[in-house]
Amino acid sequence: MSDKFKHECGVIGVYLNDETKNASNLVYYGLYALQHRGQESAGIAANLNGCMDLRKGAGLAGEVFRNETFSDFNGNIAIGHVRYSTAGESSAKNAQPLAASCRLGEIALAHNGNLVNADSLREMLTDEGVIFHTTSDSESILNLICQHGTRGIEAGIKNAMSLIKGAYVLVITTGDKLIGVRDPYGLHPLCLGKFNDNSGYVLASETCALEALDAEFVKDVEPGEIVIIDGEGVKNIESSRLCRKNLCVFELVYFARPDSILDGVSVYDFRRRCGMMLAKQNKIQADIVMAVPDSGIPAAIGYAEASGIPYGEGLIKNKYMGRTFILPVQKMRDDAVKIKLSTIKHNIENKRLVIIDDSIVRGTTLRRIVGHLRDAGAKEIHVCSASPEVKFSCYFGIDTPHREKLIANQKNPDEICEYLGADSLTYLSFESLNEVCGNDLFCKACFDGNYPMEVPIN
Repeated sequence: MSDKFKHECGVIGVYLNDETKNASNLVYYGLYALQHRGQESAGIAANLNGCMDLRKGAGLAGEVFRNETFSDFNGNIAIGHVRYSTAGESSAKNAQPLAASCRLGEIALAHNGNLVNADSLREMLTDEGVIFHTTSDSESILNLICQHGTRGIEAGIKNAMSLIKGAYVLVITTGDKLIGVRDPYGLHPLCLGKFNDNSGYVLASETCALEALDAEFVKDVEPGEIVIIDGEGVKNIESSRLCRKNLCVFELVYFARPDSILDGVSVYDFRRRCGMMLAKQNKIQADIVMAVPDSGIPAAIGYAEASGIPYGEGLIKNKYMGRTFILPVQKMRDDAVKIKLSTIKHNIENKRLVIIDDSIVRGTTLRRIVGHLRDAGAKEIHVCSASPEVKFSCYFGIDTPHREKLIANQKNPDEICEYLGADSLTYLSFESLNEVCGNDLFCKACFDGNYPMEVPIN
């Protein structure tokens, strides 16, 4: 994805059976595995017998915890968060986890997603005398849980779930418990893992974090489900309301790491099959198929397999640069592209190129890339998007721009092709995407405008 949505976040929690062991270093490694989900801030809250030690700051996990040895970061339970600001301003004060003291005792929470009724919740809580310390909707969730703390953590979470609307994955720790929560639509992923030596459990946004910690996948947390882990094991509380999974399809198109498996779907294979379907739609004569790295690579490989056109590299990514779309302003994104991607002139000069990107949102960065390929001597440039046209805003943690900033909402494919400076432009058809998905258990509102719940249309 060349001009990306603002990104959602990554969450992880670790519970160790041995109270003398520290879980924070394992959470740290898990945050490394989830760093692609947010690069603005990182944080860890360790829980030792109900007492929280919270450490967080702006930057990558490796920067925030650069001088951390974890030897004094005590607690057999810990939760972690990597953030990009989908709700609340881009500020260190909004770094997570968030922590509070209430009738439950000390509690810490990490949240991935976005609430569509955040403003009304904040107004309601403010009227009740709640003082906010951040501009994040996550703080409202924490306050709602604490309101019913006298009846226990389970009642507090159920109270919050009855009031909040939107997308949320929560990892919480309080007392002697690690808790995972997934919203009733399952818009964003959460999985449960178990350490191979039976020493404890992991909750994480993606299975790639389980792999990093040498933990075995147990299950995906179901929509509306609450998972409580303590000394007695794992307790699964199913929702009493009707839940229907609507996993954000962009988790598969772009967000997740290709080695992850979300709700039983291999991210890599999904992208590869999108590329294969794209090749069946599009009979282009070309010399090489290349990708906008990194998320376009599996689709480009699939396109090459199905078309018979050889796959090759035309763009090299500076591995020390983060994802350009998660920079907070467009000017920074544009400047970053100059040093993020460079061309391999030997593979491009006098060649007819098929260039695969996972999606096209604003089109500004892809336009720059096409220009760089022209400057490197490309004979023809045929742009292919491995997903349909992005025409509608998302309200569930992706934070797409207003519709007028989505290029496919303002221009038709021929006009977009001209804007990009390409010789042709092909989008994966919506029908082809549905065939790859294989079922309707996905939210595709950014493509078709069919939201799983009422949203504030902009």
